[in-house]
Amino acid sequence: MSIRDVYIVDAVRTPIGKFGGALAQVRPDDLAAHVVKALVDRSPALDPARVDDVYFGDANGAGEDNRDVARMAVLLAGLPVSVPGVTVNRLCGSGLEAVIQAARAIALGDASVAIAGGVESMTRAPWVMQKPERAFPAGHQQLHSTTLGWRMTNPRMPAEWTVALGEGAELVADRHGLTREQQDAFALASHRKAAEAWAKGLYDDEVVPYPGVDLARDECIRDTTSMEALAKLKPAFRPEGGTVTPGNSSPLNDGAAALLLVDEEGLRETGREPLARIRTSAVTGIEPQLFGLGPVAAVRRALEKSGRSFADLRTFELNEAFAAQALGCLAEWPDLDPEIVNPRGGAIALGHPLGASGARLAGSVAHQLAAAGSGTGLAALCIGVGQGLALVLER
Repeated sequence: MSIRDVYIVDAVRTPIGKFGGALAQVRPDDLAAHVVKALVDRSPALDPARVDDVYFGDANGAGEDNRDVARMAVLLAGLPVSVPGVTVNRLCGSGLEAVIQAARAIALGDASVAIAGGVESMTRAPWVMQKPERAFPAGHQQLHSTTLGWRMTNPRMPAEWTVALGEGAELVADRHGLTREQQDAFALASHRKAAEAWAKGLYDDEVVPYPGVDLARDECIRDTTSMEALAKLKPAFRPEGGTVTPGNSSPLNDGAAALLLVDEEGLRETGREPLARIRTSAVTGIEPQLFGLGPVAAVRRALEKSGRSFADLRTFELNEAFAAQALGCLAEWPDLDPEIVNPRGGAIALGHPLGASGARLAGSVAHQLAAAGSGTGLAALCIGVGQGLALVLER
């Protein structure tokens, strides 16, 4: 059986809204439907009925994104009812996992045209309560927020595995001797690069604002922040001696992203030039509390499988869950030029809507390669509970 080439024809995303911000009134299934519809509308030569499947990442799925949000997006976007949809969950890597699964289906000949993406509304993530184990419980039942992190944790899990995500970032900072100043400087650079990219119009080709919502740019970018302003923020997870703060961490966000993937036949039907070609991917595991270093092995494995090295990369989109996490990964890749990492800003500034972030990263790499005209790019994320995911693209 021959393996088919898989091309990214287009990639779109919403502006990313802050927690309780401009997108707070928009349901996640509507966010997903919006990017699916925008993607289809941007390739008018392609019959929507030719879409073989829609893959969407979603980290929570506990509220309005329940009942297979990918299929809901298909129906709400007005695609033919014959187009199916499947929702995948690899926590923060869910959007990239969707891209990888769609690409795999095309490479194996199970599909010719697919849409892959991700969505999350951390604002609208509900509170949940377990059903009582017996009738008429005498005590109180606990409510759990599904916005982020561990909840209803299995007591059989070792306590060191279930620390808060921010404490995991502190552990990475400890391991690599990362100071508060280094983390704040990384965060400041993220905001400055993001603001500059928007000012230069570098996001114009991929961002599709949600209709009726006054949000044309990512909502968490702080153009005027400074090292002095960041230094005033208190540590969020270790009151004494902590280095991880709200300023050097990614925020809570709402947003969606989607990519159009095709084989050679599908490419001809779109009548478009592809942004990039998918080369290979890799996923690895690590101790849960060290989740921030999850991308280290995944990136190395993906590069090895692709026959490429860090020196071959033109751009690298690394999700910035925390500055400590990103800096910890960079410290373990001494051959990587840090200047090519997140050239248009990262999640600390742009935002991190969990299930959508991986698709945003892949789409950003594809657009950057298209703008450059050639080269190799890589997208990677750390994943809660200890995993790393990476994807190599070429043009």
